[in-house]
Amino acid sequence: MVVKLRTLATFLLLLTWQTEPASAQNTPAADAGPLLTPAQFLGYPLGSQFTPHAQLLRYVDHIVQHSPATMKLVRYGETYEHRPLEVVQIATANNFTRLEDIRHNNLRLAGVESGQANRQMPGVVWLSYNVHGNEAVSSEAVMQVLYDLANPQDKEVQQWLQNTVVLVDPCVNPDGRDRYSSWYNRVRNQSPNASPYSWEHHEPWPGGRYNHYYFDLNRDWAWQTQQESRQRIALYNQWLPEVHADFHEMGPNNSYYFSPAAKPFHADITPFQRQFQNIIGEYNEKVFDKNGWLYFTREVYDLFAPTYGDTWPTFNGAIGMTYEQGGGGPAGVAYARADGDTLTLGQRIAHHVAASRATIQATAEHHDDLLREFQRYYDDARTKPKGDYKSYVMAGASDPGQLRAFTQYLDRQQIKYGYAEKKMKVRAFNYTSGKVEAVQIEPRDVVVSMYQPKSTLVKVLFDPKPQLEDSLTYDITAWALPYSFGLKAYALREKLGSSATAPTQITVKGSAAATAEKPYAYLARWNSLQDVRFLSRLLQQNVKVRVAQEPFEAEGQKYQHGTLVITRTGNESMGAKFDQLVRAQADSAGVVVQAVKSGFSTTGGDLGSESVHFVKRPNVALLAGPGVDPTAFGEVWHFFEQQIGYAVTVLGTDYLSTVPLAKFDVLILPDGNYTDVYSERNLENLKQWIRSGGKLIALEGASRFLANKRDFLLKTKPADSTALKKASPYALLKPYGAANRAGIEERVQGSIYRVQLDNTHPLAFGYGNTYFALIREPLGYRFLGEGGWNVGVIKKGSYAAGFTGTKARQQLTDTFVLGTQDLGRGQVVYMGDNPLFRAFWQSGKLLFGNALFFVGQ
Repeated sequence: MVVKLRTLATFLLLLTWQTEPASAQNTPAADAGPLLTPAQFLGYPLGSQFTPHAQLLRYVDHIVQHSPATMKLVRYGETYEHRPLEVVQIATANNFTRLEDIRHNNLRLAGVESGQANRQMPGVVWLSYNVHGNEAVSSEAVMQVLYDLANPQDKEVQQWLQNTVVLVDPCVNPDGRDRYSSWYNRVRNQSPNASPYSWEHHEPWPGGRYNHYYFDLNRDWAWQTQQESRQRIALYNQWLPEVHADFHEMGPNNSYYFSPAAKPFHADITPFQRQFQNIIGEYNEKVFDKNGWLYFTREVYDLFAPTYGDTWPTFNGAIGMTYEQGGGGPAGVAYARADGDTLTLGQRIAHHVAASRATIQATAEHHDDLLREFQRYYDDARTKPKGDYKSYVMAGASDPGQLRAFTQYLDRQQIKYGYAEKKMKVRAFNYTSGKVEAVQIEPRDVVVSMYQPKSTLVKVLFDPKPQLEDSLTYDITAWALPYSFGLKAYALREKLGSSATAPTQITVKGSAAATAEKPYAYLARWNSLQDVRFLSRLLQQNVKVRVAQEPFEAEGQKYQHGTLVITRTGNESMGAKFDQLVRAQADSAGVVVQAVKSGFSTTGGDLGSESVHFVKRPNVALLAGPGVDPTAFGEVWHFFEQQIGYAVTVLGTDYLSTVPLAKFDVLILPDGNYTDVYSERNLENLKQWIRSGGKLIALEGASRFLANKRDFLLKTKPADSTALKKASPYALLKPYGAANRAGIEERVQGSIYRVQLDNTHPLAFGYGNTYFALIREPLGYRFLGEGGWNVGVIKKGSYAAGFTGTKARQQLTDTFVLGTQDLGRGQVVYMGDNPLFRAFWQSGKLLFGNALFFVGQ
């Protein structure tokens, strides 16, 4: 009964934190009682079941409340489903009193803060658990780790803490964890059934791996598109630890993985960072060898793309590591492995606890080396930056909203930038052309210098062609920010001076008369996501909006296809609120609008021309459920709810056949395998809906599903049988050991291609003649035939950056990428490439906005 009352008290205390700032005061209860082990507190042995996130936090609170002199609980944010995100800061009693001094000293070592740094201060190690929700052993293990760190009888740990401050994030992804644990605890047998065929080992769609919007948070460190990532990394940047370890799980028939990592290593990882991977590996080897536990190193889990919990910290000066325990979602509490052994949750916990302790020990015992090399890393970054380029310039004449989104991104990364001080002509690498040539720098251009603490991160994020030492990598191989933001940019070999003063941003422009009186209309150029957000808000406020299908010139300014035309005519019912609403929404969305006093155009159609089409407010449905890729669905869902704030109705594949599609104007099929979703009858119903005026947007696998089917114009290219006949029979004699490398010939590892656009088509409004796309699959489509519009295609010589296998390159030459076809009174929009990939490819989002609002208008 005492334990139950104490648990209720801590739960009520936890609720009060909902309205408190990030840091929580450690105030132990008067009747706190003894420090309880996880089993004593939970009422069941650790490893016998999965602990709900709320109960996990109650135990974390119990630990902290019993350690007021050595532990501090910091709430750094909350998830989309409003679960708390917390970090525990741990130090010896002596170091705890100077915790802020240690934190600021770390920032001085990095040169992020000014002042004299002291390398005799403790180092900082950050341990992150459960970034993938159904890799749920992590948050079970963390309870034992925290108990060990709080236990004064654990002399080893107390000795390590003399030189180390430990930061522990008990659960990076609470929403995903609870999705998994609540399902598992609901379906598990009373006694765990280890059979791989048992229900408890077959997690239903979408699984617990992802966050609320089904994003993989371990692919979001560099991009920070998700709420959890932005909040966590804001705190991470306040510490900049010397070591960061990320705890994961893999398939249940695997053993345990720890560093050193596999190739490819990114070229900008320092020799010391590589060396320390081996050192921490040696600490883990000792404890795993002592216990006879199986493990492996160097085979998978490379350090190349900056998106992960090991690579992003590495490019911020830390020793970044991934730990992988065999198990994951299929493993449950007990799992019969293929080798005949039964893998238990208790075993998995023991391995992660051991790796956690080994990481802390290695950090403590190599404290001097770590702090010396950490300081050198940042000193070299400021004074001897890596690479050929010393300055990166983003053209200020680009879309203002997109440029603002870019500088906000730099702010989140703590990357310093300024503005060009004067107009000048220089030779530089031009990202648009892919060549070194003469370019014009303008005073409002954004300048990012390599002479700053975060210069290694800058180089990695801006690198047009990252050096890949081994093509066997499991993620994208190109990601340069100028391509992803779709901004004109240049890389200079010399340092370029800049001013910290930003140019003045004007939201509403026009003549004094036009703004003082009631203007005839407002015009908004169509260039970026910010413009899509603006249109979305206007439509939801019932503002009548039109879109120019042709270029025109009005009052001395030129406007391109896609320009939004918001006339007073048609919006009379709003009265005086019309002007206030349009201007307020433009300011909120970061959009520049032009007030004009006449509907006359000096060239092109007037504002009342038939070439200026009314934009209907569409009723949109989005498909989810088995058959749909969860992350692809999440990318679209997040786009609607978090990026443009537009209502979307999610339909389940399990009941789609009963839905009256006539209620919707647009149906979106994300990437997936639709073979079991659309029977022949259901497909005929879909075509009938399109013919009646519906608009279907099919992305990636959905486009491939429709390809070659009757009435759909999209066709795949035939296999090149001629080349096969001419090939030598000896080409079939391939060594078994080379199978993985032979397979990469057909792969595209997230490469950047220049897509040729027909920007007179509504699907490409707001773009120039080209668009840089992040291609991840060999497309291999024919161009659309009569009745279709080939809006985006890849021609020969369009490769820009990243790895593409030799056979895959053949499928990415003269291939269809984006386009539409009319079917009856409706349209089909094919998107062979996903422009919403991971929400970070900013330049693709306008394409999706065009498909949603403009195609078929």
